[in-house]
Amino acid sequence: MKHLAFLVCAALGSVPLDVLVGLPTSAEKRVVFFGDSITEAWVSTAPAFFDGRPYLARGIGGQTTAQMLVRFRQDVIALRPQAVVILAGTNDIAENTGPYRQEGTFGQLKSMAELARAHGIRVVLASILPARDYSWNPGREPARKIIALNTLLRAYAEKTGLVYLDYHAAMADADGGLKASLGEDGVHPNRAGYDVMGPLAERALQKALAAK
Repeated sequence: MKHLAFLVCAALGSVPLDVLVGLPTSAEKRVVFFGDSITEAWVSTAPAFFDGRPYLARGIGGQTTAQMLVRFRQDVIALRPQAVVILAGTNDIAENTGPYRQEGTFGQLKSMAELARAHGIRVVLASILPARDYSWNPGREPARKIIALNTLLRAYAEKTGLVYLDYHAAMADADGGLKASLGEDGVHPNRAGYDVMGPLAERALQKALAAK
């Protein structure tokens, strides 16, 4: 039955994590990195960041925040992590599933944070990475939209006591795009990009896990 459940859920784009990793031990400080293709590719592009750490990456390429919210219980809450790093929103701005509405995306990110906190999970809310355009849907002019949404996320984190993880400031060029040295397509980080993100994520997690 577990094998069947794995196949069914894999076909739907998400696997029940208790089938794969089980529940954490009492000493394990499990962390889920929850996101889209940027999170998904982290494991294969810069695997050393996850090696030897109780980190689980749960990213599905192309997903918007609405799609991610649907699987939040299965891919985060059911794993019983001590913390979750939420990185999402760029596919909303890319209009992968329809017109972008800032208030809708912001609301779905807040819902993820609220669900996590209701289950005793510390929240690290990450900024959306910089992007000047999307090759698969050009003309969305994302740079200023990303900055605007990140401003809301920072303010929300400060107001509610969450940890805000600012990837954007470290990775943006003067025009609000991803620095050329940190990615090949202007959206997804390369190895150098993930090497910038890793220490920032580590510091944010230390802060979140130390909070009382």
